[in-house]
Amino acid sequence: MNHIDAKVIMIEKKDNITLVSFSSQNQNLKMMSLGLNTPIEEGSQVILGVKATSIALAKNLSGEISMSNQLPCTIVSLNKGELLCSITLRFGDALIESITTLKSASTMNLKLEDEVVALIKASELSILEVR
Repeated sequence: MNHIDAKVIMIEKKDNITLVSFSSQNQNLKMMSLGLNTPIEEGSQVILGVKATSIALAKNLSGEISMSNQLPCTIVSLNKGELLCSITLRFGDALIESITTLKSASTMNLKLEDEVVALIKASELSILEVR
């Protein structure tokens, strides 16, 4: 599980749906939650969690995309297995991991120091801890 330090900047609620906006590493992130039970308020410092398998990568991304969370990253390591590839990314001063298929990593010709965009659906982020 990846951990991302963030600050709550806005909370929007309608019925049982909550959209929470965060700031982390000078980037905005969004989380969508059904029945959010975590006691947070604007200005709260939190640790967000996202599974490595829930982080997609884009290289040379252009055009519009529906994913709210688009984090500019640099590849700092690649660990290629027989089927999967674990990719460590630098996001600001934080490290996060993405796991993709080896075929996808090869098709994208991913290598050390490549600039990529980590894509995370708002429904894949969760609040692990309120500080």
